[in-house]
Amino acid sequence: MNIISYNVNGIRAAINKGFIDWLTAANPDVICLQEIKALKEQLDLSVFEAAGYAHNYWFSAQKKGYSGVAILCKQKPDNVVYGTGIEYMDFEGRNLRVDFPGVSIMSMYLPSGTNMDRLDFKLKYMADFQEYANDLRKECPNLVVLGDYNICHEAIDIHDPVRNKNVSGFLPVEREWIGNFIESGFIDSFRHFNKEPHNYSWWSYRANARNNNKGWRLDYAMVAEPLGAKMSRAAILSEARHSDHCPILLELDL
Repeated sequence: MNIISYNVNGIRAAINKGFIDWLTAANPDVICLQEIKALKEQLDLSVFEAAGYAHNYWFSAQKKGYSGVAILCKQKPDNVVYGTGIEYMDFEGRNLRVDFPGVSIMSMYLPSGTNMDRLDFKLKYMADFQEYANDLRKECPNLVVLGDYNICHEAIDIHDPVRNKNVSGFLPVEREWIGNFIESGFIDSFRHFNKEPHNYSWWSYRANARNNNKGWRLDYAMVAEPLGAKMSRAAILSEARHSDHCPILLELDL
């Protein structure tokens, strides 16, 4: 099973930049999207169906043009779960899960902490999501949580760790949380296969950051430990340019 995760920074904008042609060529079994910034009713779903994704699921924020996640599937899942049941999370459309035999796949868009209010919101979300994931894995032990975590885990995951040490996304409290999340029973699939530096999934639009590869690795495919032996490949698909993020890939041998 080939699974891709992609923060598209607006699905309609990404489509205008050639996203559908890219999706057809990449041809994943499942693609998790974040920051769709659209309601399902605002989209022409026929373009996804024509690309082979008749089974597409959308969980938008209540605020128009903001946040939101989606999952597009080649095969119909056994079960689809919208949100976490935690109201303040679900208001912003940040979690969507599909279940297949042998694997449960979640698209997650963790908040950014751009100011103090949003940082407090992010920290609350992180704590509550950890509890939610702990409980969920009792029901769905073969869980994969893909998406934009808005956190760089280690110094290797950010182009300038010294200057960014007090910037949200690389704060000690955030880095500790993602470390604890992994310790709770997940595998950072990309780092499992690749220990090399200078591998990023997000670049600022400013200062030619992407062409200079001054980026952050904010996007993860976290694989619950029972699935660890099923991982065959993980990669960052940095050639795709429909967003300030790029897609990430996980392959499972199911």
